[in-house]
Amino acid sequence: MTDWTPHTARARAWFESLRDQICAAFESIEREAGSDARFTYTPWNREHEGEPVENGGGGVQGLMKGKVFEKVGVNVSTVQGAFSPEFARTINGADPDNPGFTATGISLVAHMANPHVPAVHMNTRFLTTRKAWFGGGGDLNPPLPYDQDTADFHARFQAACDAHDPAYYPRFKAWADDYFYIPHRKVHRGVGGIFYDHLECADDAGFDANLAFTQAVGEAFLDIYPRLVRRRMNQDFTAADELQMLEWRGRYAEFNLVHDRGTLFGLKTGGNIDAILMSLPPRAVWS
Repeated sequence: MTDWTPHTARARAWFESLRDQICAAFESIEREAGSDARFTYTPWNREHEGEPVENGGGGVQGLMKGKVFEKVGVNVSTVQGAFSPEFARTINGADPDNPGFTATGISLVAHMANPHVPAVHMNTRFLTTRKAWFGGGGDLNPPLPYDQDTADFHARFQAACDAHDPAYYPRFKAWADDYFYIPHRKVHRGVGGIFYDHLECADDAGFDANLAFTQAVGEAFLDIYPRLVRRRMNQDFTAADELQMLEWRGRYAEFNLVHDRGTLFGLKTGGNIDAILMSLPPRAVWS
């Protein structure tokens, strides 16, 4: 069996580098808007039933509340340990007899002050059990959709996909459309993007290829999303526009609390509660 420890370290270094680049880009947008808002960083260690897990790892929650970004969280974590027997049955390459795992990744959610600026979610991750694989993606969640924004967001991710495998974009777009759906509302969470999981690494070459693709996904996000923010952040909006945003945020919260697998994974593996639930909006309404 491959020792994935150095591979996890490489993936972790990239995720932390991407975090630094994204946070700098978002703070730069706040400066442009005349705001001095900056990220605050809170480290945490993995726990089980309120007690620290020895050698369990942890992470850092990055949070900013500003003039443009009403609330944005950019979290990185690297944890290891063993799944509960019940949860192990649901994880690729794990089972009650082999519950060990490592997981490293970055997770980002931005809720914007201006309803014309789309909210967004992005994450990429590397996990090992008896198998090793990458997953991730990004999806756009506009309260007031613009066809141009949707097209540009998808085009940028398609370019990242096509550079690695022409089959990736149609497959991962369809996966996002299927995943980011709220069954009890019979609506999609937003206008989609890409979602992939279980991109398995059979050996060093497979890891290198999948890491390169995952890096391309992160770079695509870093390129396109700030452009969309700058395009819309100074548009005027009405009270009706803001109400539509707050009602839409309620739908977003419902999905993340009821259906999101990342939320469940964090809760089941002793993650930091505030970091796990940073995806929830600062304000929302239900009519």
